[in-house]
Amino acid sequence: MKKVLLSIFAMAAFAISVNAQSVIDAEEGHNPNDFYQKGIVVGKRAMPYAFLRESDVVWKMAIWRQIDLNENFNQFFYYPIEQGKNEQGRINLVNLIMNAASNGEIDIYEDDDMKVPQEWSKALVNMQGRQLKVRYGEEDEFGDQEVFNDTIPEDFDPATARLLKLKEYWYIDKQDSRQKVRITGLAFRFMKNILRSGESEEVAEWSFWIPMDDMRVRQVLVNANAYDQNNDVAERSYDDIFIQRYFDSYVTRESNVYNREITQYLTGEDAILESQLIEDKIFDIENDMWEY
Repeated sequence: MKKVLLSIFAMAAFAISVNAQSVIDAEEGHNPNDFYQKGIVVGKRAMPYAFLRESDVVWKMAIWRQIDLNENFNQFFYYPIEQGKNEQGRINLVNLIMNAASNGEIDIYEDDDMKVPQEWSKALVNMQGRQLKVRYGEEDEFGDQEVFNDTIPEDFDPATARLLKLKEYWYIDKQDSRQKVRITGLAFRFMKNILRSGESEEVAEWSFWIPMDDMRVRQVLVNANAYDQNNDVAERSYDDIFIQRYFDSYVTRESNVYNREITQYLTGEDAILESQLIEDKIFDIENDMWEY
């Protein structure tokens, strides 16, 4: 009995000493925001998509959809709007893309087919706005001043990008008879000032396109985590979000013989219903493959 009691006291004393040691270690160079031991991350790598043969694709349809960053569910794409990363180590999607494109980490294109490459310098000029600035020269002998009108370029403001556009392909894989989707391109719409008849006017334009199935793009996305409003400890990367389709969107176009968007032939409530009809059609195609 004495041996058992001695063993219990010895174990308790060891636990107290270990706990005390961990407290002492925590006080030396410890970040007060980290109240638990974090795992060591060597480096995330994007997982390549499964190999897909052309002969295995028995049906496919191109779909264009938009993601409104004003919607509460999609605001993790938009915030934080400051350039660079904030204290939580997060960066919004537009800043992430802009930084990667400016550093030459990813390729950018003029079209959604990703066939016409675009230089970063040209893309940046296209995204800049214009301001008209009045400058006064020196007075002449009669007391008159010469007036100059200078056009000043405005830097692109990531906060003006409030809409994302995706191009994706829905297809049926013959190997497992399942309907799948692959996002192939992404662009964002931003606001900029242009000069017309000497007056500044704000217009909306689309940016360059990035190939979402490019491993270099996916590697950039996988190394940046988006905010999860339900759990601060959740680490869902932008790559995870697009693969898991963790966003709210609406269809603006399907592949069609006229090569046009919904808003080119319908408006208002009719355009909304047409968008939903396309969504339902995609859903029904998979269901119609199975009959009992």
